[in-house]
Amino acid sequence: MNEYWRIPPKENVDFIAHMEDILDVYKMPYNPQITVVCMDEKPYQMLDNRLEPMRCGDIQKTDSEYIRKGTCSIFIFVEPLSGWRYASVQQKTGLWK
Repeated sequence: MNEYWRIPPKENVDFIAHMEDILDVYKMPYNPQITVVCMDEKPYQMLDNRLEPMRCGDIQKTDSEYIRKGTCSIFIFVEPLSGWRYASVQQKTGLWK
């Protein structure tokens, strides 16, 4: 069985103490010798339209269908106090080209 770190459903003194320790890191003044990097990931579904693009004189086209082109993950890394940031997109599956 795996253990996952998550916000507990009720008050938890141990959780709050550890969270305060983490939040204290973000209050520290900038020091280039101590790098504080934040990271986030967003999974994203890549889609394509089924309809052809409209041409001048066409009547409005509406369609809710799409072609699934796979998924990717968008990663962002930020060192907020120095202004440094880095973004990366990694393809997971699909036919996107």
